[in-house]
Amino acid sequence: MKYYLIGFMLLAASCSDGKKEQPVDSKLSPGMVNNPYTADGIDSSAASAKPVLSFKDTLHNFGAIHEGETVQHDFEFTNTGKTPLIITSATGSCGCTVPEYPHDPIAPGKSGIMKVTFNSAGKSGRMFKTVILHANTVRNAHMLYIESEVLKKK
Repeated sequence: MKYYLIGFMLLAASCSDGKKEQPVDSKLSPGMVNNPYTADGIDSSAASAKPVLSFKDTLHNFGAIHEGETVQHDFEFTNTGKTPLIITSATGSCGCTVPEYPHDPIAPGKSGIMKVTFNSAGKSGRMFKTVILHANTVRNAHMLYIESEVLKKK
């Protein structure tokens, strides 16, 4: 019986889903995603060469809105580092908070927009939502915050 189980596991592991691998984006080079952390700690020269994600603000208050309204805010940022900035993902704390981010590298000194849309359908009361984004910066996770007071429909 155990031989059947081992055989099944090997067969399952060797099967492919039939999908072809997506080609690596030619805009990305290994140097853009270089990790400055080593077994001995952090390589300060590699860390100082990383991009730096600098937001104009990280909190936006929409104020009072009515249930069912959809509002959005553009969080402005600049790459104040020395190498291209790559945002690899952005996720809202729930399905009502949807971030949109630039997928192309942001050159040093250039700016970009992180658009965050909040849908208040089915919500009421004070709302505080977050967006977490990951980038090729030394501190790779960054947080953005939105808040509002959702008033019940009339």
